[in-house]
Amino acid sequence: MILKQYYLGCLAHASYLIGDEGSGTAVVVDPQRDVGQYIEDARESGLEVRHVFLTHFHADFVAGHLELRDRAGAAIHLGARAEAEYDFTPMGDGSVLEFGDVLLRVLETPGHTPEGISILVYDLEKDRDVPHAVLTGDTLFIGDVGRPDLMASLGITASELAGLLYDSLHQKLLPLPDETLVYPGHGAGSMCGKNLSTDTVSTIGIQRQYNYALQPMSKGEFTAMVTADQPEVPRYFSYDAMLNRQERPTLDKTLEQVETPLSLDETLQRAGSGAQVLDVREPADFAGAHLAGSINVPLSGQFATWCGTVLRRDVPIVLIAEPGREHEASLRLGRIGYDHVVGFLEGGMQVLEPRTELVRRTDRVTAATLAEQLDSPQPPVVLDVRTPGERQQKAIAGSLHIPLNHLSERTAEVPRDRRVVVHCASGYRSSIAASVLERKGFMEISDLVGGIGAWEASHLPTAAGQA
Repeated sequence: MILKQYYLGCLAHASYLIGDEGSGTAVVVDPQRDVGQYIEDARESGLEVRHVFLTHFHADFVAGHLELRDRAGAAIHLGARAEAEYDFTPMGDGSVLEFGDVLLRVLETPGHTPEGISILVYDLEKDRDVPHAVLTGDTLFIGDVGRPDLMASLGITASELAGLLYDSLHQKLLPLPDETLVYPGHGAGSMCGKNLSTDTVSTIGIQRQYNYALQPMSKGEFTAMVTADQPEVPRYFSYDAMLNRQERPTLDKTLEQVETPLSLDETLQRAGSGAQVLDVREPADFAGAHLAGSINVPLSGQFATWCGTVLRRDVPIVLIAEPGREHEASLRLGRIGYDHVVGFLEGGMQVLEPRTELVRRTDRVTAATLAEQLDSPQPPVVLDVRTPGERQQKAIAGSLHIPLNHLSERTAEVPRDRRVVVHCASGYRSSIAASVLERKGFMEISDLVGGIGAWEASHLPTAAGQA
């Protein structure tokens, strides 16, 4: 038996290939949308991808089940409660798929979503009765459990799903043997839970002992705990959850359409017609020179998540990238279903050298310089764009707080008669925020280099517990 985990760090997403060399069969579970690695790895092992499972309708990315169906001929398997536009095999509680020395048995584990399943993996050559592993999707994470509050738009309350989640954990997963390996659908950084570990594999026994959500408690206590203090849901989640139910164009077809080189005049024409110009270069490069009105979301961080937060789904996107990185940007946008890229600025920022009137720069200020400016007769406004939880831990005294995911609709709260210095934890989100403010017409904007981390490293004081 082959069991391989694939981990996509930028989305904190884990997917799996399960193969049997004797029968030449491979199964992929919860694939990312760009599926070439699964097909290639299967081929190298003498396997064919014949089946693909989704443990649930994912909200944080568009899964690659249709891509594997069209490219490899894989049959799609979903939980028995799932409803989708494409053909699939419904897998109810106890449903089995056996191939060679591998047996997969489905457990219905609703709670994160109503149609959620977990998959027991048996290596029949070793033990037909004791599962080698369980793929838990977003039901059970390492150190956490799936959040139950993502389905409110479909009329299912968080409390109802939390009750189902409690039953799934206690009736389906906790009775498994301690030695059963736990392979979840996400790790630290995912918005599908609130306390995920950086580990990507554990055992039932370890989770039984150390996972806070699996400790003895009543269903009411569990419901209160897992519905409290969940991170705010990114705006694109409901969009992706629906896409995963629908028949839609595959990624290959989408990328053929979006990677179109555009001249500077064509780019300006698109922007003038309302297109979003997305600059994916690093914050320092963007600050040094960028096309006026462009939005900066660097490829180096949680690119897809923040694009899904600050960009509109219904407005065309034009890319500005370091030459050669346009494909990466389009691909990563495609992973969340943002298929409305209409092209990229051919030649990148270099083509703007003779058009200085189109170029803007963002001032970058060090922590020491900002501290001096705050003691001056005309201090700047310090804008903190971190999450409320981060701010409660430490903050720059007197700063204004607007989380980045709410900045676009709350810019009226930012003074326009003073210079604004934006900061986050390290400088990634503040560069996005500075570009959003510039697009909204703010002219006097600075970015704190290194964020509050640099402020603390300079031994400057912070205030705790600010709202």
